[in-house]
Amino acid sequence: MKKFEILEHKADLKIRAFGKTKQEVFLNMLLGMSESQRAETLKQEIKREIKINSPDLPSLLVDFLNEVLYLSQVNKEVYKKVKFKEFTDNEIKGELIGQKVKSFGEDIKAVTYHDLDIHQENNGSWRATVLFDV
Repeated sequence: MKKFEILEHKADLKIRAFGKTKQEVFLNMLLGMSESQRAETLKQEIKREIKINSPDLPSLLVDFLNEVLYLSQVNKEVYKKVKFKEFTDNEIKGELIGQKVKSFGEDIKAVTYHDLDIHQENNGSWRATVLFDV
């Protein structure tokens, strides 16, 4: 199973992520967003604690990605892994793992709710689609 794909969009970045679990689809969406930033990284590994509360699963996905994007831009870091310590449809507690960044090749401004979709497929796997403002 592929982790994510970039979908065609006129002006923005649209990513569809796949996973066997909700946690895996969140991780793969994070990976798609991070790789789309085309960051020139340094060797130094970074770990950051995160805690997010949201009213529902779709909002949790957007809030998670916006928090990661905020931390990425403020700290000049890119995160490609997350260790979930707690994960429900309303809350994430975990640790982001990434690297310091020398420069970003693509500027992602925000994670949007436009065309947002996250659902479980008939085979039990998960799929999410997110539109990013670039």
